Amino acid sequence: MPPRAHLSTEFFTQNEGAWTPPPAPGVPANAALQNAARPSCLVITHRFHYTCGVPAKVIAVANQKGGVGKTTTAVNLAACVAALGRRVLLFDLDPQANATSGVGIEKVEGASAYQPLLGQGSLTEKIQKTAYEGLEVIPSEVDLCGADIELPRAENHLQRVSAALGPVLATDRFDLVLVDCPPSLGILTLNAFAAADGVLVPLQCEYYALEGISMLNKVMAQLHDKGINPRLELTGVVMTMFDSRTNLSQQVVGEVRQHFKERVFDTMIPRTTRLAEAPSFGKPIIHYDRHSTGAAAYELLAQEFLARLDRGAAAEAPSASEA
Repeated sequence: MPPRAHLSTEFFTQNEGAWTPPPAPGVPANAALQNAARPSCLVITHRFHYTCGVPAKVIAVANQKGGVGKTTTAVNLAACVAALGRRVLLFDLDPQANATSGVGIEKVEGASAYQPLLGQGSLTEKIQKTAYEGLEVIPSEVDLCGADIELPRAENHLQRVSAALGPVLATDRFDLVLVDCPPSLGILTLNAFAAADGVLVPLQCEYYALEGISMLNKVMAQLHDKGINPRLELTGVVMTMFDSRTNLSQQVVGEVRQHFKERVFDTMIPRTTRLAEAPSFGKPIIHYDRHSTGAAAYELLAQEFLARLDRGAAAEAPSASEA
C-alpha cells in the first residue's frame, strides 16, 4: 500500500507573508530554512490514489458575505487536494457559477444540479471531468436561481442536496466533496449545511468580514441542535486576502484566533495579483502559476486541511477492542 499523504501542522509557519514548507524526509531542517525565500511548491514525485478507508467527507465552503475569497478557496483547495492524490468532487451550488468557470468548465444550460434537486434526474449524471487528474465537478449555471423559489415549496426542502448527493457518495467514487455555496444564508446554503459533515469559512482580513460570522455560527447550531444535521461542525476558518504590511490584517487575525482558537488554520492566504488573474484563464492557481506565493499558500492549506480530516477520521474510527 502506498504511503499516506500526511503533514504535521507544526511546520506551517508564516513570516511577513512568506510560507515555509516542512523539510523533506532526510533533509535537515536548516536546509529547508535556506530555501524559505523561494515560494514553496508542492512536488508530486509519485502519483497514487489515496484510500482513506472512511466514507467521503462533504465540506461546505461558505460565508454569507461576498468578496471574501470563498470561491477562490473552494477551487484552489479542491485542485490542491486532488494534486495530493485524493479523488475530489467540486460541487458548484452557487448560481453565479464562478467555481465552474474557475476550473475551465463552460456554463451550459441544463448542466447544473437544479433538476436533480427537484427530484428530476440523477446528480451523478451531472458530474463532469476537468482537465486536472483527480478533480471532477458538478457545474452550475443561472437556472439554479430558480431553486430559491422552488425548493421552499418542496417536501423535505432542507434535505434536497443531501438526498441528491446520497447516490453519488454511495458509489465510493470520491474521497472528498467540496460544496461552493452562494454568498448568502438562503435555501441552497442551508441545504448544503444539511448535507455536510463540516463547514469551511473563508474570512477576509477586515472588520466587516467579522460581522456576519456569528450569524453563520447560529444557523449551524440550529441545524445541529434541531436534528436536521447532528454531525455538522465547523471544520475551520481560513484567513484570506492577508497583507502582512498592514496592522489591520494583523489585528483581525488576532481577534479571530482569540475567538475561534485552534479552529483557525495556521496557513493564511495572501492578497496577490496572480490569484486574482487565474480565474480568467479557467485554471486553479497551481496550474496557472505553480511557483507563485498564492499557489504555495493553497498547497500548504491543502496539506493542513487533510491533516485535520485525517485526525478527525482517526478519532471517529472504532478501536480494535470495539471492532
